[in-house]
Amino acid sequence: MPAFPADQFTGTPIRLVQAPGKPTAKSLETVDLLLVVVPRGAKAATWNALPQGAKLKLLTKRCKPNAVPSASSRLPNKRQTAIAVGELKRGETAFETLGFARKMLAQASGEKISTLGIWVAGFDGDTARRVVEAMVAAALAAAHVLPHFKSKAPPPPYRTVRLLGLDERLDLDRVEAEAAGNNLARSFTGLPSNKLDAPEYCALLKGLAKEHGWAYKRYGVADLEKLGAGAFLAVAQGNEDDSAAMVRLRYRPDGKAAQPALTLVGKGIIFDTGGTNLKPFNSMLEMHIDMGGSAVAVGVLLTITQLGLPYPVDCWLAITENRTGPHAYKSQDVITAANGKTIQVIHTDAEGRMVLADALHFAGKDKPKLMIDYATLTGACVNAVTTRYSGVFTNRPDWHPVLKRGGRDSGERVWPFPVDKEFLAELASDTADIKQCSPNGGGDHILAATFLNEFVPKDVPWVHVDLSACTRKGGLAHVPTTITGFGVRFTMNLLLDQGLLAGDKA
Repeated sequence: MPAFPADQFTGTPIRLVQAPGKPTAKSLETVDLLLVVVPRGAKAATWNALPQGAKLKLLTKRCKPNAVPSASSRLPNKRQTAIAVGELKRGETAFETLGFARKMLAQASGEKISTLGIWVAGFDGDTARRVVEAMVAAALAAAHVLPHFKSKAPPPPYRTVRLLGLDERLDLDRVEAEAAGNNLARSFTGLPSNKLDAPEYCALLKGLAKEHGWAYKRYGVADLEKLGAGAFLAVAQGNEDDSAAMVRLRYRPDGKAAQPALTLVGKGIIFDTGGTNLKPFNSMLEMHIDMGGSAVAVGVLLTITQLGLPYPVDCWLAITENRTGPHAYKSQDVITAANGKTIQVIHTDAEGRMVLADALHFAGKDKPKLMIDYATLTGACVNAVTTRYSGVFTNRPDWHPVLKRGGRDSGERVWPFPVDKEFLAELASDTADIKQCSPNGGGDHILAATFLNEFVPKDVPWVHVDLSACTRKGGLAHVPTTITGFGVRFTMNLLLDQGLLAGDKA
């Protein structure tokens, strides 16, 4: 069974306390650090309602423009409560608001805190709610300590977050569920490959399945040989053992084995050497994160489960290493995938599309209403959109505006690329049905998605997320760590706000 405490993955539970009404001196004494958010150019009444409001307003004028926070002080109470004020420009995007919240939460890392207070003042109803949600999301992300292996454990974060000055109680279930999914995705992605090898990963997934009521099935090498999963097994054959596997998790809220409405697919390359076409040092150094797509898929599944959403979900994870060795697959090998297509191998470091080809085929056989895959697939996507965005692709091109809107509204921004048939010309092979990739390398993120599209049933709506924003130094949006867990909020926005499961979107 897994050797790690469960709270290393989803985080030690943070107690959220909502305190509607104007904060009192007594309520302020319950917090160690109070983070106050006001609109830029707030009216005098807003400042006057704050403790030491006149002093804080004066201090903001001495701060550098756009500094976050813009003023700080301490309250003269027994607890010596620290207070920091940030001015948020009205009309900021979700991404900008979340990024502001991350900078505000950085204040909590400077001293020992048991209770954190958040007070959003001076905003109108719906805007106030969105700002509170962003601050809570940032607080839950900042409080999560990624798995560590230091001889001395890091100090524990705050355990309680008090929301002060609310007009009414807020429903924060979705914010908390998305945070749990993001924490899980970041934790899995951050584990060293010798701590999260294939057997350990499968054991962790089995434990999660038992905890959350998911059906768990592991397809080992022998099973996959019988199923003809030649593309996956070509990558796995470089391993020194047969620990590689595909895992299928099933969430059925009504307990019935129904056809999935949604299927999630994740690339789970737990370490990527590049294979026979070996990566150089700098490119290989962080390749324990190459299973980040599978971690996001499980994080989405956890979020859906915690929210108790009513539709059945499957989750397929392709788990193996891409190793060198005498048995590793090679350029110009011809491989037969599970759907019968033959593949001419060009570059062994294009292993992600190989394992996903078979996973997408198996996942698509159940004809879900929507299939989404997640993968740290190509460097070309990073070159195209940087690590600030992730790339998205779909076999329903009318969805491009919906996908962009989902990224904009969730704060996990994406940019759509085409998978038109004309790109197949770049993958034409003289010896097989299709080339794995182009030896020329141009537009590889598009060619990778074009390749994957050949293994997706045409009647299954499909979205492919190339996770170029899986990592970003200094964090991204509300997440303060280099490993971002990007994809959970985006997916939930597609499902709950864009209504992507309801059918084709124009």
